[in-house]
Amino acid sequence: MSSSVKVVIRKKPNEHKEYPLAIRITKERKSSYHYIGQYILLEHWDKRNNRVKKSHPYADNLNSLLLTKIAEANKSLLNLQEEDCDISSSQIKEKLYTTQSFNFFDFSNTYLEELKVNNKLTRLSSEKAYLGNLLKFNKSKNLTFKEINVKYLNQYKTFLKSKRSLNERSAINNLIFIRTIFNRAIQFEVTKQEFYPFGKHKIKIKFPETKKIGLNHDEIKKIEDLKNLSDKEIHARNIWLFSFYLAGIRAADVFKLKWNDISDGRLNYEMDKNTKKVTLKMPEQALKICNSYLKLKQTKDDFIFPEMKFADFNNPADVLSKIKAANRKTNKYLKSIAVKAEITKSLTMHISRHSFGNIAGDRISPLMLQKLYRHSHLSTTIGYQGNFIHKDADDALDRVINF
Repeated sequence: MSSSVKVVIRKKPNEHKEYPLAIRITKERKSSYHYIGQYILLEHWDKRNNRVKKSHPYADNLNSLLLTKIAEANKSLLNLQEEDCDISSSQIKEKLYTTQSFNFFDFSNTYLEELKVNNKLTRLSSEKAYLGNLLKFNKSKNLTFKEINVKYLNQYKTFLKSKRSLNERSAINNLIFIRTIFNRAIQFEVTKQEFYPFGKHKIKIKFPETKKIGLNHDEIKKIEDLKNLSDKEIHARNIWLFSFYLAGIRAADVFKLKWNDISDGRLNYEMDKNTKKVTLKMPEQALKICNSYLKLKQTKDDFIFPEMKFADFNNPADVLSKIKAANRKTNKYLKSIAVKAEITKSLTMHISRHSFGNIAGDRISPLMLQKLYRHSHLSTTIGYQGNFIHKDADDALDRVINF
């Protein structure tokens, strides 16, 4: 049987204009492809040597993965050559990457490794926990996609809520992880659509309604005017108000801001969550806060706030660790600020975003709010802002009972 396997890049880019890597199986000039779940820019592919160029930030990791995949495929191909001389390239692929016995945990770990390679460490942390919950429930690392049916998932959800003490939203997040892995497995032809346990007449993913509560104008004013705060409380207040004044910038982005991100009265930065480029006018209130930290500035590359000063940005895990520590510490002092201001609502970094939405209400158009919130889709903005718009319902209630 004259056949071969080779790593190639396919010319079907994703939404980020990255191209998928695949194992090409060829016999008698006919080829089949097995996608391995990795995407790169075309400029990072060395076509002559069939490897990722060193210009890619994670070239060594990816090339190591590709060598492993090729070795696995060649080993399986040798076994097939001994068994059957008359077999097509598509049949070889079917045998190499069987759909019914592929292990869910093995495929999930490949996905987690991809998150690690791409430095999506926040997501990696939560999704490793989801996989850990599933392993505790399954009590074995042997689990095929075919075994994960509606009955299995219903039992798993019950386990999450009763044995792991998770609320409805957290349980749903665990199911979403399984759905993500299933969709990838179908995309890369590791399993079949017929085994998919989600959708109509199966498991439906539906988030429970949650109420987002933000501070009102008077409560913001209380925080701004509060006296007798410690230095650490003043620092926490500065960070929180800075975020609020700029439409609720996420904590991770606030901590990573540098002085050279501000130019011509505008803040220009890249969002940590999705690498979007953002530009916003710097309100006077935010500039005043920045000016109070000028004494710490040594170069234009310095951080505005000192939390990330000693982070090792060559080590993404260290950066994530310091962001989490800074967020915990800030929230600790925000809690004491709320007590002193006699505010009973929760006061955390994330509440700055809710507070902006609460005060904005229906006074700003959804399209403008979409820009301020940095949402990708208008529907996200409308759904989010619906938590804070009550005037129509309040007026309707008054018209009925005020007779």
